[in-house]
Amino acid sequence: MSNQETFSRSRVVVIGGGYAGVMAANRLTKRDDIAITLVNSRDHFVERIRLHQLVGGTSEAVVAYTDVLSPRVELVVDTVASIDASARTVALGSGQVMTYDYLVYAVGSTGETQVAGAKEHAFGISTYEEATRLRAALATTPADAPVVVVGGGPTGIEVSSELAEAGRNVALICGDRLGPWLHEKGRAVAERDLRRLGVGIVEGARVAEVLDGRVRLDNGRELPSSVTIWTAGFAAPDLARASGLSTDELGRLVTDETLTSVDDDRIVATGDAAAPSGVAYRMSCQAANQLGPLAGETVLARLAGATPKPVSIGFVGQCISIGRELGLTNLSRRDDSAVAGRVRGVPAAKIKELVCRSTVWVMSMEARRPGSAFGLKDRSRAGKVQAAAVPLASATPPAAS
Repeated sequence: MSNQETFSRSRVVVIGGGYAGVMAANRLTKRDDIAITLVNSRDHFVERIRLHQLVGGTSEAVVAYTDVLSPRVELVVDTVASIDASARTVALGSGQVMTYDYLVYAVGSTGETQVAGAKEHAFGISTYEEATRLRAALATTPADAPVVVVGGGPTGIEVSSELAEAGRNVALICGDRLGPWLHEKGRAVAERDLRRLGVGIVEGARVAEVLDGRVRLDNGRELPSSVTIWTAGFAAPDLARASGLSTDELGRLVTDETLTSVDDDRIVATGDAAAPSGVAYRMSCQAANQLGPLAGETVLARLAGATPKPVSIGFVGQCISIGRELGLTNLSRRDDSAVAGRVRGVPAAKIKELVCRSTVWVMSMEARRPGSAFGLKDRSRAGKVQAAAVPLASATPPAAS
């Protein structure tokens, strides 16, 4: 290809190589006249939905990018320090500056807490690096030492059951209740199976402070803890806000219903880092795998001079592993509200494993055949947006120039 041909190609930079970023980058390869660069801090894809297995020693939770990313996408292993929307550039941690015609913001999410002592004395599990540090800490901790897991959502359930099955002495602090998203019948299944594994479930209390060797609850009770694991709360990285772009209270980039930034139509957000109309979807792999291709379609439409279509995705349920042998699949309506329908036990564990494998398979299929992945229709989305009293009221305005 000549230098003139290379120069004339549209340049799209994708920030973030998780589920949504990879899917968006792969979808963009539908056109041959786009130069696509994916910037990611690691040289391997992290199966975030397997990080509890990394901690438990039953999976390495990584996949080579050659298995899931189109060879037409250039992978740059680096961090992004800032975005200059007016100049259409991103500054990398290495000092390099990249220009773009369109930017896909797919930075994902991280753990978040404002509780005293949590950052100093608790381990996160929302990133590969955090899970690796936690695994190393557990390796040097006696098997009968008390472990406290904070957060009764899917991650808390999965990591506590994984460790309890391995013989660890685990207490799970759930806040108001275990599995707040779950239907009450699904919740009963999860509680029963956790208790059978020996997990001590603490409901009706929240963590007030994390100390060295113990956790203090808001009711005054203290629990001994040789290793405290924090799984409660998620937020998006601060890159968008620090770059002067509008974000919601969790740091997600506020977009319209086509995933386009409300500040700049050359910036498209996707996955956990996107808040369409200020009414974001649940942070999840299930949403990311659907939103990723749709972000790519928005960019493709704009490059073609067409009007992008509003996003349209749907949910089918939530799959949770409970150790290696059991699981729970709680079905949902398309709007992500839980229903009584559920699969439990060994069949649910098999479904969970199938889901984990299928996410990698879908990305690899999209890499080979861009356009093969599609989203489910979310019939309630319009109602969600209309019901928001002031859709962008929670947005953080751009920094003053």
